[in-house]
Amino acid sequence: MTDGAGSNALQPGALLGVLGGGQLGRMFALAARRMGYRVAVYSPEENSPTGVIADREFIAPYEDLAQVEAFAREVDVVTFEFENVPSATAEAAARHAPVRPDGALLHTTQNRRREKEALRGLGLPVADFACIESESDLAAAQENVPFPAVLKTAAWGYDGKGQRKVETAADLPAAWRELDQTPSVLETWVTFEREVSVIGARSVSGEVALYRPLENEHVDHILDLTMWPARLEESSEKKALEVAHAVFDGLDVVGVLCVEMFVQSDGEVLVNELAPRPHNSGHLTIDAHETSQFEQQVRAICGLPLGSVAPLQPAAAMANLLGHAWENRTPDWGTVLSEPGVKLHLYGKTEPRLLRKMGHLNATGATLEAAVERVQRSRNRLLGN
Repeated sequence: MTDGAGSNALQPGALLGVLGGGQLGRMFALAARRMGYRVAVYSPEENSPTGVIADREFIAPYEDLAQVEAFAREVDVVTFEFENVPSATAEAAARHAPVRPDGALLHTTQNRRREKEALRGLGLPVADFACIESESDLAAAQENVPFPAVLKTAAWGYDGKGQRKVETAADLPAAWRELDQTPSVLETWVTFEREVSVIGARSVSGEVALYRPLENEHVDHILDLTMWPARLEESSEKKALEVAHAVFDGLDVVGVLCVEMFVQSDGEVLVNELAPRPHNSGHLTIDAHETSQFEQQVRAICGLPLGSVAPLQPAAAMANLLGHAWENRTPDWGTVLSEPGVKLHLYGKTEPRLLRKMGHLNATGATLEAAVERVQRSRNRLLGN
């Protein structure tokens, strides 16, 4: 095995290991194979979206550390396609291959308390918060966090799961009981004008490449629409990029990471969450930028120079396709494929479910308004609206 640094960069033909078999791994595998790399996936699921693309499949639970080690012995480097891989799995893999990003970063981002404390330790802006691990912590949290607030489970939350809005301090004990008295983080409710993400990559040598901020709109806590570039004042964009760069350097990231942020009415930014992998909001980079977030992941973990993040078009938009597009019918893909400037990306999932992410549409345009109108029109046609 090589260490992937400098002259030891992993060359095409190397076997890249990915933990997780979902759509992010699938798009990573497509980028890797286009560049001449081979891909091995480790996942509990057979015929996963990544598995049907990969050169090799290792099908076993993440908790089966003997199988994880067997997987890691076969590959040249290991990366993630989602962050809910147990930290013990990353530690087992690291005994036999470089893990990028490393298990320490994964451990930090898997828990909101550790993540918030790490960000605060770097001097980065986060909402006021307090940690609740037992009933005795409730009183201090009520005193130290302004209300209204939101109570979030410390671990394993995504797409709005494991969260309760808490209007007053008196409501906190009941909200904590609703979350089964799970260790949680109480954050003051942030009123913001925009929700943005900055996605970037950092190489083995410390080179950082950041895409300009992307603006995100959610429906029912699930990402619905991403617009690029985000509609920000120059000063806010500069702050967002500076904060993201500080995260990459401060946490010694090697790989791709997304920094989710809130932009407030005064232009200040607050870090909301980190995702140590490619991100749903960055899918438009496949069609809108010289180097996609997935190619950057390949480059970063292999010790190669990072690619240009220059745009191919002035603006772009991405619309998610959820399972309800398949409800009671087969979608009419011709309505999408006949639209100039729109690209269809499906994830190879065979079972549509109501809120399941099945694919996305990307659109580019001369203006942001044109790109957004194009992608929304295409999705509406697909949905029969």
